Amino acid sequence: MQDNTPSAYRKELRARLLDTAMKAFSTYGIKAVKMDYIAQTLGISKRTLYEIYDNKEMLLFEGIKKFKAQRHREAQVLVSESKNVMDLLIRVYRIKTEEFRQVNPLFFSDLAKYPSVLKYLEEDRQNTRIRMKAFLKRGVNEGYFRSDVDYDMVLRILDSLNDFIMRVHLYHEYSIEHLFKNLIFVSLRGLCTKRGIDVLDRFLDEDV
Repeated sequence: MQDNTPSAYRKELRARLLDTAMKAFSTYGIKAVKMDYIAQTLGISKRTLYEIYDNKEMLLFEGIKKFKAQRHREAQVLVSESKNVMDLLIRVYRIKTEEFRQVNPLFFSDLAKYPSVLKYLEEDRQNTRIRMKAFLKRGVNEGYFRSDVDYDMVLRILDSLNDFIMRVHLYHEYSIEHLFKNLIFVSLRGLCTKRGIDVLDRFLDEDV
């Protein structure tokens, strides 16, 4: 039986608000999307919208938290289903490139205007470092990554590379595929054993 209580309606409306807002933000950029537009799209009053979310930053914050939680659940499934780290790497690459392809670059530029969101993303990045360290350790154990590398330093360098890409808005000039293949994959290739290099090169040759 469907629950038609006011609280159930509000919960369902909150979920639709997040989905609608995030779709609009990723399509047009955050700045370009007004709260009026979100309310009109859902057929609700702006007053109702503001009763649930006080402002755009709160709406964006909750939308990104929901998106990240969903991606983390999917990542756990990918990790468990992947045959090895190289299989996992290729799967993640394909998901990420498709994900970025659907997002207007203005979305990333606009994030800088929302400090609470930036703080949350930095906290999430700390957790990502932990997962990356586990990924690299798994790669060493499986024989795809070298065992004579300081991976703590590598993670710091990869963080700096990511910061540089975002700071100079390199994603405006190059596609995500181009960035991955010329920056990320080049960096990862240096960590690989011959076994890992063979798998990576074969994938890159097939993906041209």
